[in-house]
Amino acid sequence: MLYQFLLNFVDTFSFLNVFKYLTFRTGLAVFTSLLIVLIIGGPFIKFFSNQKIFNPIRDDGPEDHIIKKIGTPTMGGVIILIGLLISVLCWADLSNINILFCLYIVVSFGLLGAFDDFKKIKNNNSSGISSKLKIILQIVLAVIGVTFFISYVDFQEMTNLYFPFFKNLILNLGWFFIPFSVFVIIGSSNAVNLTDGLDGLATVPVILVAACFAFISYVTGNIVFSDYLQIPYIEGTGEISIFCGAIIGSCLGFLWFNAPPAKIFMGDTGSLSLGGSLGAVGIITKHEIVLAITGGLFVLEAVSVMVQVISYKLTGKRIFKMAPIHHHFEKKGWPESTVVIRFWIISIILAMIGLATLKLR
Repeated sequence: MLYQFLLNFVDTFSFLNVFKYLTFRTGLAVFTSLLIVLIIGGPFIKFFSNQKIFNPIRDDGPEDHIIKKIGTPTMGGVIILIGLLISVLCWADLSNINILFCLYIVVSFGLLGAFDDFKKIKNNNSSGISSKLKIILQIVLAVIGVTFFISYVDFQEMTNLYFPFFKNLILNLGWFFIPFSVFVIIGSSNAVNLTDGLDGLATVPVILVAACFAFISYVTGNIVFSDYLQIPYIEGTGEISIFCGAIIGSCLGFLWFNAPPAKIFMGDTGSLSLGGSLGAVGIITKHEIVLAITGGLFVLEAVSVMVQVISYKLTGKRIFKMAPIHHHFEKKGWPESTVVIRFWIISIILAMIGLATLKLR
């Protein structure tokens, strides 16, 4: 809104032309969301503590994990979303369908996460709403969003699935694009949610993926750069770099409070909304497979849970000491900080591999 307001005075004040540059507005989005989260973080933590909005801990987790985490406020995703939304509303073009789609996903999945967190706090257990109900609600929200999105874009172009490393390998999904997109959004949302189990563990990988896609969205929306890199040019996707910038700033600000030992957890309010929005960004930019590469840590965490469940149901045996896999390493005796930092390193490597796919075609 602020961006569009300032454009009215470009003819009068020529220096305002700088707001037409995506890179400048992306930088402003990072700075704005970061500043907002840093300012409101402390008061929110104090308020949540006074209201006893604490995070229920799994009884079967590592013993020191249970002791350290009891009494830590949750629903910190509210802080992230406030910073993110204000930043996007200020600096993004709100007439851009891609921005509207991302805003819908981040808000709707954030509300679902808040409802789940509320149930956990009310019932004083880590279960929240049932898995079946959560998946059903996620499907409904994602279908509504994707259906709305495809009604405003070039459906033929949007249904193409591009494969990294292969220049001419393109698969047209047709109407299967809708369930595929729903799967990407829900899968990304739940994968980030599963990763958010240790102090700062999910926050840094989210920042890295958002940074990668800030760049990807910029070059995808630039006809010169997209032609040079031989990636699909999709008009209007450059605006998504501002949304990604807002994610980066909000998560950096939140990391100030979420770094070990965490003063607050993002809860499902943050993890479901951030994961879902990254999935939406991957769909918009037509880099869904690159999303799976850059967000490979999230994929690993989700797969570890699926493998654990399938193995236990079929054989009665567990492959890991505990799932998601970060708890497995805790059970093996790794200090929490060691697990977190090593997983961050993995995320950095995967982010670099993901970016490398842009040129290796």
